[in-house]
Amino acid sequence: MTPVDDPRHISRGREIPSEGYADQPYVVRTDDGAWLCVMTTGAGREGAAGQHVVSMRSVDHGATWTDRVDVEPADGPEASYAVLLKVPSGRVYCFYNHNTDRVTEVRREDGGVFARVDSLGHYVFKYSDDHGRTWSERRWDVPVREFACDRENVYGGELRFFWNVGRPLITGGAALLTLHKVGAMGEGFFAQSEGVFLRSENILTECDPDRISFETLPDGDVGLRTPPGGGRVAEEQSLTVLSDGSLFCVYRTVDGWPACSYSRDGGHTWSTPEYLTYSPGGRRVKQPRAANFIWRLQRGGFLYWFHNHGGRAARGLPGWNPYDDRNPAWLVAAREIDGPDGKLLEFSQPEIALYDDDTRVRMSYPDLIEEDERLFLTETQKHVGRVHELPAELVAGLLGQWERAEVARTGLALELTDEVPGSVAMPALPPFTARDTSRHDYGTKDLRAGFTVETWLLLERLDAGQALLDSRAEDGRGIALVATERGTVELIMNDGRGECRWDCDRGVLEPGTRQHFAVVVDGGPKVISFVVDGVLCDGGDERQFGWGRFAPHLRDVTGGPALRIGPGVEALRIYTRALRTSEVVGNRRAGR
Repeated sequence: MTPVDDPRHISRGREIPSEGYADQPYVVRTDDGAWLCVMTTGAGREGAAGQHVVSMRSVDHGATWTDRVDVEPADGPEASYAVLLKVPSGRVYCFYNHNTDRVTEVRREDGGVFARVDSLGHYVFKYSDDHGRTWSERRWDVPVREFACDRENVYGGELRFFWNVGRPLITGGAALLTLHKVGAMGEGFFAQSEGVFLRSENILTECDPDRISFETLPDGDVGLRTPPGGGRVAEEQSLTVLSDGSLFCVYRTVDGWPACSYSRDGGHTWSTPEYLTYSPGGRRVKQPRAANFIWRLQRGGFLYWFHNHGGRAARGLPGWNPYDDRNPAWLVAAREIDGPDGKLLEFSQPEIALYDDDTRVRMSYPDLIEEDERLFLTETQKHVGRVHELPAELVAGLLGQWERAEVARTGLALELTDEVPGSVAMPALPPFTARDTSRHDYGTKDLRAGFTVETWLLLERLDAGQALLDSRAEDGRGIALVATERGTVELIMNDGRGECRWDCDRGVLEPGTRQHFAVVVDGGPKVISFVVDGVLCDGGDERQFGWGRFAPHLRDVTGGPALRIGPGVEALRIYTRALRTSEVVGNRRAGR
């Protein structure tokens, strides 16, 4: 197959070897300069017998992997969901679930049973003193304090359920590990969950594993749960530290938004959980039941991985599954701001980081590696794990989004900033597909092209059918921005063979107010997105998605020779490429 010419496409990543099932490929950089990756793998599917933990090393940024060894063997008890902690001596600890007691099934809260036994038992560790080439023969149990959810499970706490996906954190001379306690097995597998933390004051300096101590936090016997009134699921906590020593934790729910909390005392107590917002008291971030991780960057700032859809509008839809739609993966940047009792985080507008052409493929459980100003992401679809280098311009755009104030010039095909006539020559838009003459069957070649239409609007009214822009020929070929009965504006694209359309969120357009309005058509993931006054539409309270997909068979949508421009369009730019969200935000800040 011809390589896809888009660094965001997951096929461009470098594969991390596995035995078939591939989960949580997490990486640390060892003191000899290698990448050490730990992975949960096995010949079967997730949760099947034989699931175990392996490690491997790479000295070429994940292009090849060597020194693959079993941390736990495939013929032993299930071993799963490992994370790595490197301490100042260079020793690397590997923490994971271990079904030491060889439990064969677990009871559900509704009286049924699960045969899957990979999220229970003992939380254990092994260590390596040779940068991951070998691991200690012995494993050590980590003592975890009992919480109310343990006592209240169907076994009365005699058997506990838990797992871990969060990267360990070193702060204040101690190490903090996350653990996701499960109080009930049932609907969705984990029917009730909450987050706790294991703090070790001496693991960074103590060489004797028998003398390493752990304290379970927070104080009391209830972990981080959903905000008041939320659901029972609060899991996969991701932890980072702020410049004032505060801890910030974000985690998934089934409510449609991720939850978050701050600790100002090293994890002993936490603020009342809230749904994550882009700024304090602002718009909620949307997220399904999927990993959403945050990383602090050495260069300053933070990156946050999520999937940018959800909300209450998603619940109850036919076929709705909170685990679905982890494609594409999005990134936002975060920066610190001052709050009433310490630092807080605010977040940029999102960018698509990775995608697959098959919209049902799910990518998740990422890790971030920084090396020589380069950033790499790992991810998995449960079958193939990969390493991806993030484009430098994408990262720079996100981190600089609060300051950027310049008009993007690359790909600019039409610019009207002074007098805007009622009609101009329509610039040629790049076709989305073409005939592939290199193929014997002359089939379709996906050009992964796109375009952007950007306007400054001052609309007197917004009546259904009102056209802002229209390049359509008599047979319908072309593009148009047309007002809908919902009080929105939709993009219509027609190639003479089929038509696709998607509209902005309701309530974002205000007649009588000057507004910046852009629609980005991205031919990589086939996504249409709207950015209004510097904010990417996310569906609001009415829709699960603010961004929509268009058909992959669409061809050329330039339309007729003329572009008709409606009243109220005060400025117009058309680009023959999909602008990044950060570029649209910069265009808006730069003005006309």
